[in-house]
Amino acid sequence: MARKRNTTPAKRRSGNPAKAAAPQRTKRRATARDWIGGARLRTLTLGVVPVVLGTGVAFVDSGEPGDFGAYLAKDHHLVVALLALAVALFLQIGVNYSNDYSDGVRGTDEFRVGPARLTGAGLAKPRTVLTVALTFFGLAAVAGLVIVVLTGLWWLLLVGAAAIVAAWFYTGGKRPYGYNALGEVFVFVFFGLVAVLGTEFVQIRAVTTSGWAASVAAGLFACSVLMVNNIRDIDEDQQAGKRTLAVVVGRPVARVLFALFLLLPYVALLWFTLLYFRTGFAYFSLLLALPALAIGVSSRKPRELITALQLSSFASLAYGVVLGVTLAVQP
Repeated sequence: MARKRNTTPAKRRSGNPAKAAAPQRTKRRATARDWIGGARLRTLTLGVVPVVLGTGVAFVDSGEPGDFGAYLAKDHHLVVALLALAVALFLQIGVNYSNDYSDGVRGTDEFRVGPARLTGAGLAKPRTVLTVALTFFGLAAVAGLVIVVLTGLWWLLLVGAAAIVAAWFYTGGKRPYGYNALGEVFVFVFFGLVAVLGTEFVQIRAVTTSGWAASVAAGLFACSVLMVNNIRDIDEDQQAGKRTLAVVVGRPVARVLFALFLLLPYVALLWFTLLYFRTGFAYFSLLLALPALAIGVSSRKPRELITALQLSSFASLAYGVVLGVTLAVQP
């Protein structure tokens, strides 16, 4: 007797390698700890550092006599600085949740070997993660709008809109530029140049040479954090078809770029040290940067590269805070 043929059409297999493998999803739902983890707190230094540096250079280049406390009390400087910090932090958190959502729905996170993501691991519904991301983008927009109202610089609305759009299309949209080796360009521009120079400008209505030096340093630190993260994920990103800069140039060159991104801010620091001797104390942050460098250029284990990422982030924070404080206490 002939066997009955199965006429049920076979399920079509995706041509995208990131979607070809079945996701390994957990049955549990996201806890508060998962949501906090999704914010990726270790990356928030990328938002703090440029605002601290922008405020420090604004003070020393303001041309106004008096101490730092008097400076902050004048012309809403303290309020504007805090609002700029809110914009930076809300934007950073929004980017993190947006990446979680976009990578999850694309299937990129199916190859992850690190901590589970909210969307990719099925801990939260994609729409919920997207809503949280958009909420933080909205909070950043509100804080930015208040800055515009206080300063009267209405053209800054265009800058804020550009920052939010760029944050979304980092991994969102049909052709995310973060998948095409441009992630470092984004973080350098928006977490370096725009954040530092913007913070300086809204306080003193000017952009100075010190502001440029500080913005380049902040942007390079941001690039170092992103690069070491992408070195950790290079094999998984290759499988998923995610062409980060680390994937495009390969691991050896990526390690060299990481070293340059991490060390060049200390070259920029020479400018401040020549003008303000006390700012040289920021070189003590090398105690964090050098171990991060050693691990980042030699290790292949994900856990060790996460340590390099954390040390790079803390080095950036130490550099920014010490430099900002020493600028603020200039005689």
